[in-house]
Amino acid sequence: MVDHMADHPSSAANDIVVHGGNLHEAAERYGIPYAQWLDLSTGINPHGYPVPPVPADAWRRLPDEGDDFAACAARYYRAPDAAHVLPVAGSQAAIRALPALLPRASVGIAPLTYSEYAPAFARAGHRVAPLDVCCERLPDALTHAIVANPNNPTAVHLSADKLLRWHAQLRARGGTLLVDEAFADTMPEASLAASTHLDGLIVLRSPGKFFGLAGVRAGFALGAPALLDTLRRTLGAWTVGGPARHAVKAAFADQAWQRQMRARLDGESARLAERLRAYGFAIHGTPLFAWTDDARAAALHEALARRGVWTRLFTASGSVRFGLPASEAEWTRFEASLREAMQALDIARGG
Repeated sequence: MVDHMADHPSSAANDIVVHGGNLHEAAERYGIPYAQWLDLSTGINPHGYPVPPVPADAWRRLPDEGDDFAACAARYYRAPDAAHVLPVAGSQAAIRALPALLPRASVGIAPLTYSEYAPAFARAGHRVAPLDVCCERLPDALTHAIVANPNNPTAVHLSADKLLRWHAQLRARGGTLLVDEAFADTMPEASLAASTHLDGLIVLRSPGKFFGLAGVRAGFALGAPALLDTLRRTLGAWTVGGPARHAVKAAFADQAWQRQMRARLDGESARLAERLRAYGFAIHGTPLFAWTDDARAAALHEALARRGVWTRLFTASGSVRFGLPASEAEWTRFEASLREAMQALDIARGG
């Protein structure tokens, strides 16, 4: 799965969407060589899963879609069975294809969430409307709703009970609830994957964030078999290559690594939040990132960039997301850069 999120005000009309991880752009803009940047602009786990050696056949043979890849994902995500899981080339592929498979109608999408949804649904002829995630009853005008849970970048998390109530409301209108769970691996008990036997419920999952495998371009659409069959015909054969299948299956089977990594990320995300709160920033986050909409956030993003530390700026809201450093050396650099950046901001304000 790609890195999530931008709050571009005209994203519904734009084909080009800005994402994190754009270090070449940062290097050109600030005149700092690419290799010298500390990239904290994504929510990808910097301690990615140690993929075992890839068998030679995985490179030579076409992907065998009769293997147990979907079944492995069903077990890991706790979906009903393999018939409710469709492997895709990163959940981005499903995001692009699904809007055209749903009846054209009004779709609710939060103003600040993963930036690819609004343009994808607009291109397919849907009417995109802002979604208030605090509401209990969805507006009658909405037929479909898109929810990233937990949301990226705001880290808002909605309970499974609330989402299922929303699903019931939409289903009564002939609509669909699509839940993007790209960051749900750190809280597997909150997933709706087990409920994807319900018509009108689609869950998208990705090994890119928690497992740090964004480069393999693998993801999964979970839902009713009839819808997945239509999506399969739309996307065509061989959506996930052999080496990617090998890497993801190994990661899904390694429960010891998963337990250890969840504990590690909990500790590191707490450390990140503590460093930012020490300067008075109100922080919201998940185990993979921290986010602030503090009035100083945009200025801090700029000050850190001038020191070769790249964070994710959401221009329209002036908010910033911080990923996790990968090593103690990176933590030391981040903490020093943060201290220098805050001193520079204080001097600029005459503090």
